[in-house]
Amino acid sequence: MKYKTITISTNHQDAELVSSAMFDVGAQGVTILDKQDFLDLIKTDVIWDYVDENVLLQSDDVKVSTITDIDDKDFEKKLEERLEEMKKAGGIVYGEIVVGEIDAADYENEWKKYYKPIVTKNITVVPTWIKYDAKPGERVMRLDPGMAFGTGSHATTRMCLDLMDVKGKSVIDVGCGSGILGIAASLCGAKSVYMCDIDDQAVRFSIENAKQNKVECEIEQADLIAGDRSADFIFANITADILMRLAKSIGKHLNDGGEILLSGIINPRLPEVVKCYEEAGFEIVGHENLDEWNALLIKKK
Repeated sequence: MKYKTITISTNHQDAELVSSAMFDVGAQGVTILDKQDFLDLIKTDVIWDYVDENVLLQSDDVKVSTITDIDDKDFEKKLEERLEEMKKAGGIVYGEIVVGEIDAADYENEWKKYYKPIVTKNITVVPTWIKYDAKPGERVMRLDPGMAFGTGSHATTRMCLDLMDVKGKSVIDVGCGSGILGIAASLCGAKSVYMCDIDDQAVRFSIENAKQNKVECEIEQADLIAGDRSADFIFANITADILMRLAKSIGKHLNDGGEILLSGIINPRLPEVVKCYEEAGFEIVGHENLDEWNALLIKKK
């Protein structure tokens, strides 16, 4: 099976904006290949012998990539239109859209060279193929992110893992991807965890990762809005456009006194997301910003 690859050259500062544009027009996962990430990693005490050293010889250009169905004729057009909108709104630097092809097996193994542990206040997420020595008392999740979780999503995920307060609570993870947030909630003492995603591949990876970490989670391919489940704490780490579409309906799934953690909000989109949720009857009780991204902890007024 082959996929169509979409790659754009940009700089370190604008890489997350290009990534956001890809998500806005329907990308399910994005990879950012940035030499600066490797230079930063080398300075840490994390074991990094899994890195392909040839990457350190590449130019300073940052490559932002995603994949689509080989027969998808509209993605490049929508992406170019979205990038132009962002350029006019606030300025963004990017090169031409380069289209190619890749075999599924090649893609599934390529990103493993570029993945690193995520250390947060509540838990440390470590890819299954990396050696990692945990500190005393450190909670460690072993994760195989697969194609459902792009390396460009670290900032949004780290903020969720930092801000979550789930001990003894029922939890829902909307658009679970590789299952990282739901599994982390379970490891951090959640009473129950329900995860759903409309993508069958994401559900498969989530199930495998839950088994890897020996946690009990209910995971299924579903659209939360179509159901009637409710919880004390809801994760929604998606994109600004989808979060705004959820604003009027997600509240019915939140128990009294509960909280929703919204993430995946790039800086330029923050004001409109805040306005949307305030108009829907929510108030902001927590906010974190990291690498041009924002996470909001909200509850009903």
